[in-house]
Amino acid sequence: MESIFHEKGEYFTPVELSSIAQQLDEEERIRMAEGGVLSEEYRTFLEQPSGNMDDSGFFSIQVISNALGVWGLEPLLFNSREYQRLMIDPVNEKAFICNYKEHWFTVRKLGQQWFNLNSLLTGPELISDTYLALFLAQLQQEGYSIFVIRGNLPECEADQILRIMRVEQQHRPKLIGEEEAQTSSGQRTSLQHASETRHGMEEDEEELRKALALSRQDMEVEDEEADLRRAIQLSMQGVSESSNTTGCKEVGEKPAMTPAPVEATTGGVSEGSLSESLTTEELRRRRQAYFDRQSQQAQPTSPHQQDTTTAGEEQGTGCKCSQ
Repeated sequence: MESIFHEKGEYFTPVELSSIAQQLDEEERIRMAEGGVLSEEYRTFLEQPSGNMDDSGFFSIQVISNALGVWGLEPLLFNSREYQRLMIDPVNEKAFICNYKEHWFTVRKLGQQWFNLNSLLTGPELISDTYLALFLAQLQQEGYSIFVIRGNLPECEADQILRIMRVEQQHRPKLIGEEEAQTSSGQRTSLQHASETRHGMEEDEEELRKALALSRQDMEVEDEEADLRRAIQLSMQGVSESSNTTGCKEVGEKPAMTPAPVEATTGGVSEGSLSESLTTEELRRRRQAYFDRQSQQAQPTSPHQQDTTTAGEEQGTGCKCSQ
């Protein structure tokens, strides 16, 4: 397929075709002048634009026929009575040229296969022999003028290659406008998808930021609660220590009586040492005896005993007061 010239080569340049068109215009002018240069038909002919070419690059079938004549080729109208009398199967022809609204393209046999060389397609289109007649009939229904090219076409590389091999086409080439529309549509779809993806990412980032903010708030609340618990605990410890240590610091207040340590009753031997030398039962009895003595000392005396004791203290302490 790469060997087929599709809008890549040309036998005639626009300048050469324009020269042929000007020559044809001059021949027509000469014929019109034969009727008189002062006639209304001649003046109207001069005022009309050329019918063989225009500024858009269109050339009439007369110009193309004249150009093909250089190669010994002749275009023949496909649906003319002259051609229909020949009763030739289109598959046995070599080429067709088609025209519709100033657009020309070729349907040509290369090797043993037919190809649509329409320049509006993105590439050559393979046409089967069975489909060729239907394809030409469809073009006629669409308003195309079809011409059969009679004669020997010039040799070309694609024709030589396709004589020894056949090609297959998996996908029909698309119209250039159709491909551009699909490309634009694909680009719009891609841009829309990219925009939706970006919007989705922005929403995800926003949700992530909100989640992180809520997480930080929760952490701050937890930290504040932990600080509050520690402050309460320290405050309670301070109150406990204050209650244990400030009882003897008040001025004029006597320390509260506390049980004498075990060392005082055991001659300076610690409780740990006693627990090692004494049995559990003996240690229990000694403790019980100690607490009994403390309880007896703490009991109040009777009024008679208190008076006697007070008098005795006054008689016995007289010398100490005089000191």
